[in-house]
Amino acid sequence: MTGVLPSQALRALIASGTLRADPPIVPDQIQPASLDLRLGSVAHRVRASFLPGRGRTVTDRLADFSMHRIDLTEGAVLEKGCVYLVPLMESLHLPAGLKAVANAKSSTGRLDLLTRVVTDEGSEFDRIPDSYDGPLYAEICPRSFSVLVRPGMRLNQIRFRDGHATLDDTQLRALHDREPLVDSAPVIDAGLGFSVDLRPRDGDLVGYRAKPHTGVIDLDLIAHYPARDFWEELRTNDARLILDPGAFYILVSREAVTIPPAYAAEMAPYLAMVGEFRVHYAGFFDPGFGHATANGTGARGVLEVRCHEAPFVLEHGQIVGRLIYERMSQPPERLYGQDIASNYQGQGLKLAKHFVV
Repeated sequence: MTGVLPSQALRALIASGTLRADPPIVPDQIQPASLDLRLGSVAHRVRASFLPGRGRTVTDRLADFSMHRIDLTEGAVLEKGCVYLVPLMESLHLPAGLKAVANAKSSTGRLDLLTRVVTDEGSEFDRIPDSYDGPLYAEICPRSFSVLVRPGMRLNQIRFRDGHATLDDTQLRALHDREPLVDSAPVIDAGLGFSVDLRPRDGDLVGYRAKPHTGVIDLDLIAHYPARDFWEELRTNDARLILDPGAFYILVSREAVTIPPAYAAEMAPYLAMVGEFRVHYAGFFDPGFGHATANGTGARGVLEVRCHEAPFVLEHGQIVGRLIYERMSQPPERLYGQDIASNYQGQGLKLAKHFVV
């Protein structure tokens, strides 16, 4: 069947050599509808972000753009505002008809750590065409915080699609009628729209803004850093928030979302015409997200918001993004948050797992 490949199909890709790695892939890299990718042992500090383009490899372009090489073996700091290219441990040998798409993991996005996959001859970030045979690289640009990284850390994930998997709006409405996808009236227009929550049920805390001058974050340390050292709390009594140009925010969706077991989803930014901001770097929602929550009404999506160009007013209930739903080729053997431990199942407004509030 066509669709997004589940965990059991990913294991078959590994066994067949379609997915390769050195050292070999370990079982906990395999998620319900994606595979975690691991950093290799070196990083290249580059002058600028780049795409190789047709007929050129990443190695060819590194000769033009690399400033120096960094050994990650004992850990190394990737500095805020700099661009790095890191060879990944995984590589691909895709057959005809099987495409792949990559995205940052949830914790990566919540740290404002811009992380994208680059391939040889690539003309797009994070999009890998069928029949691709070659290495994978992670472009990493820390935007808000400098980070300490080591080989084997997982900042990206990759998802595989066989054929056409995306639901159109008619199919999405039918799915919502059978199995409600949000806990309110759905806004369906080129995907399922979601809005920002600036009128919390309890208290007046609506989000967090990254502080501009902070220490380094070791990505291996979980529930370690006091949130107050890195984040400013945002409170409002008038259900609106003015975004500052260049600032990074953690907010939350008004809607509680459900991803049924036979589907996956990807969060896409809303049309640029609605405002000078971008929402959500980490875009994959696995089968089962919000499906097995205690109250059965889904889980809210955390919004990673960066404002551009000019100050912009966000108001409660304003549509800021959309979820694109896709069919799975078959339901995964294990679901997100049910059979797999997760830091973010049943979430509300929540920072990355590295912080203690």
